[in-house]
Order: sequence, then structure tokens, then C-alpha cells
Amino acid sequence: MDNFSLPLPHGFSLRDTLMCGQCFRWEEQPDGSFVGWAGDHYATLCQQEDTLLITGSDPDFWMEYLDLQEDYDRWKTVFAADQTLSAAVEKCGGIRILRQQPWETLISFIISANNNIPRIRGIIDRLCNGFGTDGNFPTPQQLSVQTPETLAPVRAGFRTKYILDAAQKVADGTLNLDEIAHMPLEEARKQLMTVKGIGPKVAECILLYGFHRLDAFPVDTWIKKVLCRCYPDGFPAWIAPKGVAQQYLFHYIRIYCPKED
Repeated sequence: MDNFSLPLPHGFSLRDTLMCGQCFRWEEQPDGSFVGWAGDHYATLCQQEDTLLITGSDPDFWMEYLDLQEDYDRWKTVFAADQTLSAAVEKCGGIRILRQQPWETLISFIISANNNIPRIRGIIDRLCNGFGTDGNFPTPQQLSVQTPETLAPVRAGFRTKYILDAAQKVADGTLNLDEIAHMPLEEARKQLMTVKGIGPKVAECILLYGFHRLDAFPVDTWIKKVLCRCYPDGFPAWIAPKGVAQQYLFHYIRIYCPKED
């Protein structure tokens, strides 16, 4: 592995981006750096103000993965016209939507359903170490030949059958992730929901975090609180991209005002 650095957009937060619930294979170290995986890339990332120090390989990959070339300021200008979003951007505006692999994201968010983050991380780690190659996330083909019995050490519980169903559908082409990437949002959502264990919320997460569909809008209990409290007439249509706005709101209410009524 090599050591290199990348310039960061002003205001970017590596910690918020990696810890805001959109990925699960990064571990924060005592010195504030992060060690983990993005697809088949293993690295150590450390932010020093507006510079990202990387021990790994392929600088271009990390520019794309962290979405560093996108101009988020143009969206924040739109969000500033909304009182709630303006407050969220002030606290959480350093977040960027990662460009993750669709397959890994699909399985990760199947595992995330009705689960907590430490347990999600544990299941994914056991899945990768037990069935992937050299710590990589296992491929659809590697998982499709497994059984509930062989996957038992992963301790995924009832989600095991969902993991197997997804792997088999992707491996045999029943679910074509390349085609989903180019479908209209509603059609893509319906295709994902043909997999056992994928409901509307998980489908939206997969579309936003795995396919970088910034028009996707996952609604969980935290976002329901925001909508009820701040947008009783519905989320404003003029706010776009909705997926980026959702991520700011999600992190804001979860971290900065979780106990408000």
C-alpha cells in the first residue's frame, strides 16, 4: 500500500460521512483515523483539515467513492431557504453520499432491517471473513451456493433467508443490478422489492446509497419524526436532491436533537 493525500472540499467531514449510517465497514481508531473497506479497496483514511491522508491505493477510486468532485454547495444554497434544513446543514453539511457498490449495499441494508449498527457491523464482518476472498465482500456467486446451515456462523438470524434469496436472484440474473441502475426510480424500487426482506424503506436505502440515486428518500423512524414535527403537510417538492436533504436531516435529528418531542 502507498501513502498519498487528496485535497478536500471546504467543510467536508470524513467522520460524519462514514458514521452517518450509509456504510458499515469502517472502524474509527483512537487517533481519529478510519480503517476499513470500500468494495475491494482496503485503506486507512485520516482527515487533517482540508486534506485527506490515505494509506492504500488508487487515488481516483477514493475521489469517486467519497464523491469529492461533486458540488454540494449548490444544493446547500437551495436547502438554506428551509429553516429545518438550514439548521441541519449547519451541523451536518460535511456529509457526502458515498458511491458504493450496489451488490454490497443491497446485502448490507437487508441486514440492517430492524437491527442496530454494532450488530449490523458484526454480521457483515463475519460474512466477509467467512465467505469473501481475503476479506472482500462475498460475491453473489459465493453466497448463492450457501445454505442456512453453512451461513449459521454469520448469526444473521431470520435475515439469512433474505441474504440467500438476494444472492440467488443476482447470481442467476433474475435481478439485474446493471439494469436497475438505469431504470426510473419507481420501477427500480419495484424490482428491488422482489427480493425477500426488501420493503420500501430498505429499497430506498439501496437506491440512495448503492446506486447513488439522489432522488431516493428513505423514511425510517427518525425521518418520520422530522416529517411529523417540521413538515406536517409533506416534504416540500422544491427541495432537491431529496436524498441529500434526507441524509442531513437524518443525522441532525439522530445526533443533535434525539430527545426532543
